[in-house]
Amino acid sequence: MPLDPQMKWVLDQLAASNQPAFHQMTPEAARAQMARRAAPEQQIPSVSIKDRAVPDPGGEIPVRIYTPEGTGPFGALVYYHGGGWVLGNIAMTDLPCRLLAKASGCVVVSVDYRLAPEHKFPAPAEDCYVAARWLSDNAISLSCDPSRIAVGGTSAGGNLAAAVTLMARDRGGPSIAFQLLIYPATRRDLDTKSHQQFASDNYYILSRADMEWFWDHYLASPADAAHPYACPDRAATLKGLPPALTITAEFDPLRDEGEAYASRLRDEGVPSVLKRYNGVTHGFFGMPLQLDQAKHAIEEAAAALRLAIG
Repeated sequence: MPLDPQMKWVLDQLAASNQPAFHQMTPEAARAQMARRAAPEQQIPSVSIKDRAVPDPGGEIPVRIYTPEGTGPFGALVYYHGGGWVLGNIAMTDLPCRLLAKASGCVVVSVDYRLAPEHKFPAPAEDCYVAARWLSDNAISLSCDPSRIAVGGTSAGGNLAAAVTLMARDRGGPSIAFQLLIYPATRRDLDTKSHQQFASDNYYILSRADMEWFWDHYLASPADAAHPYACPDRAATLKGLPPALTITAEFDPLRDEGEAYASRLRDEGVPSVLKRYNGVTHGFFGMPLQLDQAKHAIEEAAAALRLAIG
C-alpha cells in the first residue's frame, strides 16, 4: 500500500531537517536528536502521574506511574520504551502511556531501564524484569491486582517485554497475564524481506543499517545473539507464555520478524493476535498528535488490555 498521507507529511518534515541516520552518529548525538523529536507533554484528564524509584542492587530504576480515575484494584501494564536499547527514556513515551492508562482503565508503569552501550545485555533486560517483579510485589499498595499484570513496549521495548515473559516463566514469576508487543525486535539475524526492503534508506525513520548499529551497541558479544533473553525468537519453546497482541507497521524493517514471532506464539499454543498497520513506519505508535493510525493503534492496544487485565 502507499504511505498514509499523514505519515508521508511526517516523513517529509524529517527529511527536510536533513538529520543524519542513527547509525551515522555517536550514541550521545543520537540521544540528543531523539530528545528533539519527543512530543510535547500533554495533560490527559483523569490520569494522575507519580515518579518513583525501584530499588535494585545495581542502582535505583526510575519509573513513572500513570493511574486512571476510579478505585482499584486496577490491572497494570509495565511499559518499556523503544530506542534500540541505546536511546529513549520515560519522557519520550509519556503521551502514549497517558493515553493507554486513560483508555484502558489500567495503571501503566513506565520503566527507565539502563541503556547501552554503557550497560550492555543483560543489564537492560534485568532492569525490566526487576521492575515487573517490583510491581507484582507492591501491587496492593499501588491499587493494582497482582494477578492482572501485563508487560509491553515498542521496538526494543517490545523485545524487552517478550524477554521479561520468558524470564518470568523460567524463574517462576512474577505472574504475567498479557504481553503487548509493538513492532518488537525479536532476533539479531537481519535477513528478512522487510530488512532487505528497508536496508539503508533513512527516509522511513529506521533502516537495517540502524538496527545493525543498535544490536552492536546492545550485545556484549556475538554469542549473546543466541540467548533468548536478548533475542526471544531464539527460545527453545514459547509454550507457557501469556497471550499476546503484536502490532506491526508496513514500512518497517522489523515488520517480518515481529509477525513471525506472533505466528510462532500461536503455533506453540499461545493465544496470539497480530495486527499490521498499513501505510505507516516504525515509530508510528508514538505519534498520536500527527497520525490517526497511531490513535487507532493506541485504542486497539487499550481495548486488548481492558479485555485481558481490565
